[in-house]
Amino acid sequence: MSGGGPPRKRNFKIEEFKNRVELNPKYAERTWKVLEHAIHEIYNHNASGLSFEELYRSAYNMVLHKYGEKLYGGLESTMTRRLKEISRSIEVAQGGLFLEELNTKWMDHNKALQMIRDILMYMDRTYVPSSSRTPVHELGLNLWRDHIIHSPMIHSRLLDTLLDLIHKERMGEVINRGLMRSITKMLMDLGPAVYQDDFEKPFLEVSASFYSGESQEFIQCCDCGNYLKKSERRLNEEMDRVSHYLDAGSEAKITSVVEKEMIANHMHRLVHMENSGLVNMLIDDKYDDLARMYNLFRRVTDGLLTIRNLMTSYLRETGKQLVTDPEKLKDPVEFVQRLLNEKDKHDKIINVAFGNDKTFQNALNSSFEYFINLNNRSPEFISLYVDDKLRKGLKGATEEDVEVILDKVMMLFRYLQEKDVFEKYYKQHLAKRLLSGKTVSDDAERSMIVKLKTECGYQFTSKLEGMFTDMKTSQDTMQDFYAKKSEELGDGPTLDVHILTTGSWPTQPCPPCNLPPEILTICDKFRSYYLGTHSGRRLTWQTNMGTADIKATFGKGQKHELNVSTYQMCVLMLFNSTDGLTYKDIEQYTKIPASDLKRCLQSLACVKGKNVLRKEPMSKDISEDDTFYFNDKFTSKLVKVKIGTVVAQKESEPEKQETRQRVEEDRKPQIEAAIVRIMKSRRVLDHNSIVAEVTKQLQARFLPNPVVIKKRIESLIEREFLERDKTDRKLYTYLA
Repeated sequence: MSGGGPPRKRNFKIEEFKNRVELNPKYAERTWKVLEHAIHEIYNHNASGLSFEELYRSAYNMVLHKYGEKLYGGLESTMTRRLKEISRSIEVAQGGLFLEELNTKWMDHNKALQMIRDILMYMDRTYVPSSSRTPVHELGLNLWRDHIIHSPMIHSRLLDTLLDLIHKERMGEVINRGLMRSITKMLMDLGPAVYQDDFEKPFLEVSASFYSGESQEFIQCCDCGNYLKKSERRLNEEMDRVSHYLDAGSEAKITSVVEKEMIANHMHRLVHMENSGLVNMLIDDKYDDLARMYNLFRRVTDGLLTIRNLMTSYLRETGKQLVTDPEKLKDPVEFVQRLLNEKDKHDKIINVAFGNDKTFQNALNSSFEYFINLNNRSPEFISLYVDDKLRKGLKGATEEDVEVILDKVMMLFRYLQEKDVFEKYYKQHLAKRLLSGKTVSDDAERSMIVKLKTECGYQFTSKLEGMFTDMKTSQDTMQDFYAKKSEELGDGPTLDVHILTTGSWPTQPCPPCNLPPEILTICDKFRSYYLGTHSGRRLTWQTNMGTADIKATFGKGQKHELNVSTYQMCVLMLFNSTDGLTYKDIEQYTKIPASDLKRCLQSLACVKGKNVLRKEPMSKDISEDDTFYFNDKFTSKLVKVKIGTVVAQKESEPEKQETRQRVEEDRKPQIEAAIVRIMKSRRVLDHNSIVAEVTKQLQARFLPNPVVIKKRIESLIEREFLERDKTDRKLYTYLA
């Protein structure tokens, strides 16, 4: 080892080649001739005799030795000459052979391009990027575009041929779709701009003209349903055409053309078409036509809005006729059933034809809400419908059927703006059902109350639930009464008393009638028992609400059990001691109010098959000069005969006014409570804001009248709950 110190650096030197490489000046020309010959052989389908390895090496060497420009220029000029020859052979092709020749030459050119690109791959990778030239394959496509597609003799002929074939196909002829696909793909391969400018734009213009003319022709000779079928078929044909031989990007454009020309330009005329437009489709339940209209119109701007607006105006108009036609208002049950049928019908249309579109469902709901509230008797009629169903209409129905019917009723109930009016009537009708024992099912009754409670809250149904509680309590009370007083009562009449809590039941003060002595005795015994058991309570007999079962013997000893009202019982018991009585005698003995007495006598003497009394003179109406006799000749196949009271199903006008007045009175404290709640939290508020807030709070039960709200504000000011601002009369302040 040598002594310490850094190692010495060696100096490297690159020397020149000892044998200098001299390139033959004619090398480039000779090599290009070989390559040019190969290109011609490829186009002439003689490529099998070529050595691609040698050709590749030749092209490689030319680029390596800086002859890339010569190679590239030679390729471009050779391909150009070749394509001009091809162009002439395509131009001379006649008729249907034109497209086939074009397609064949295109396929050949593509194959040739692949081989040429493989041979010149090195040039493509090095010379082309460095000199910013077009790659070989792209160059071949551009030359094809410029010398074939844009050739003056081919360009317009190609477009006309393509459009003519499409027109023939539209008219029902069969064309060579495979060939069409190849040609349109060629245009796309040449670049999207070529496809769009040289084919798609003219295609869309011609299509617009075609469908504009065809739509005019169709609309003159077809009804709406058939026009829509033809439009749908044309739309499907265009989408099918795109999928088979046009570019996928054309679908939205061509369908837009069809939609505009066949649907958008005629949609108002179509929906209003006489005898076949939208209204006729709705009336005739044409689900297929409606679905077709919906699916086509949804494709165009404002299409669905056009259908929806016309459907809404039709529903409102027909609904208005339904709820204001005096003939249709005669039978409340039939009236509500018509409403339900209309709702079911249009629900099905929206579900089946309109894909359960929520905007159409909302339009349907707003239409029903509009016309149901045009008739202020709707709450009463809906309650009467429920009354009919829960009395007899649901007999034999399954639990599921009952739920379906009650759900439908609740749907109508939701449309009511005056839900408190419905509550008033429902309470009256429920009371009659419970007291007469005519309810078809306690479960159904309770189910309805649960639905009302869910919809409107506990306050809405608390009194209704109280009525059921009273019925149960009354049952227990009567059992206890007979258990304790059975010996004392003996064999007299049997009494069944319903004790009703004042406030829960829709009882009205009624003048007491004179009960028969036999009945009066047991009534007094019950009164003393009840008041002895419950201190601090008062009992008032509601003789207008009771019923009785009477055993009666007619001529030839024929016996029947008559089910009658308390008033009817009082009248019939008079005939135990006499055969005939005048109207005035009966009125004096019983003290029954005149209107009730006339209805009572009418049902006992004027109803065929139930006439246990005979009236002179015979007529359907009761007058004060009539005389009544016990009808000894009364017969019936039934042992138990129910004699109903002749009563109007709907309220009479005075009764209606009275109910309305009670509703208005009930609303006053609710409006005042809402005002106080609002003012307590806001402290100071202007008049319009109070009206808006009160309406918002109470609209679930009823729509308060602004005039009434103003009066309630005045009342609260008088009672010093509120005061007016001294400077602004429309501003109110809450007084704590």
